[in-house]
Amino acid sequence: MMTTRERISRMYAHKEADRIPIMDSPWEDTLDRWEREGMPIRDYISYFDLDKTAYISVDNSPRYPQRVLEETDQYRIYTTSWGVTRRSWKHATSTPEDIDFLVKTPDDWAKAKERMTPTDDRIPWAELKENYPKWRSEGRWITGGFWFGFDITHSGFVGTERLLEAMVEEPEWCIDMFEHELDVDIALMDRVWEAGYHFDELHWYDDMGYKNRTFFSLRMYRDILKHSHQRAIDWGHSRNIPVRLHSCGDIMSFVPELVEMGLDGLNPMEVKAGMDPIALKKTYGDRLLLHGGVNAVLWDKPDEISRAIRDTVPALMENGGYIFASDHSIPSSVSLEDFRAIIELIKEIGTYR
Repeated sequence: MMTTRERISRMYAHKEADRIPIMDSPWEDTLDRWEREGMPIRDYISYFDLDKTAYISVDNSPRYPQRVLEETDQYRIYTTSWGVTRRSWKHATSTPEDIDFLVKTPDDWAKAKERMTPTDDRIPWAELKENYPKWRSEGRWITGGFWFGFDITHSGFVGTERLLEAMVEEPEWCIDMFEHELDVDIALMDRVWEAGYHFDELHWYDDMGYKNRTFFSLRMYRDILKHSHQRAIDWGHSRNIPVRLHSCGDIMSFVPELVEMGLDGLNPMEVKAGMDPIALKKTYGDRLLLHGGVNAVLWDKPDEISRAIRDTVPALMENGGYIFASDHSIPSSVSLEDFRAIIELIKEIGTYR
């Protein structure tokens, strides 16, 4: 048996391993359900013998005060370090409701930018010192995470409609936000790396699509966001590690550009939004690691999910270059036995002979 680090390294090299890696995340509601249905521990990765990973991230936020403004049995209203007033529901895993934003104009951004400086206390040194040796001894795949770009700016900083309008009317403001978010990430991760806490890949979240569409055109991507993405890719490659992007929605039209830029891995390939993992494998299978691509809507339908897995996974795993996961995350409609059957099937057909 290979370690997770050995297994995923071979996937990035587009070589076969003992089996395909399994790397997915259930909702908190899903874990609650599995515990009620008999899972004896919260650690589903150990319970199902899935691939063990670790994630290193830093704080590049403006560090606005975080306060709870209102709390009931159903929800909590609070402020975030990015200046967003947000409502989260207690008994359901869902996208939180953004109520208000501190950053609404370029002038607001200028004030926030002054607060976003790379200082050592933005790095989780104590956690790294305690856990990094254990992660390495366990053969975990360690990911370093950046936090910048369109997705985190619209969904957790200034608001979706406001950012989309600004990309048309005030593109310089948007570019400055994306670039400075990344500047702070790079400055902090340079310190992490130089301290000897090396990771196996670079990863960041930047959802650029929704159902059958991207949020903005390829021309706008090239003019406003591409430079930041290229800098992130180049940073990872300068340290000889692969770079993986998480982008929900249908971004098929962006993939050729991303591959040309040197992107090494793509997740989650949201088929229910319009992504075509099989086409991506045929076109880019020797250059792009594919992670996900199995419709999460089907995971509570045993016959349909079994058929979907058998129809897609054997093609995606050919010659390596694939990590198994849903095309987003595992919803609470999936029972413990549903998930057990999926994992048993994947370990059967996902084993290289």
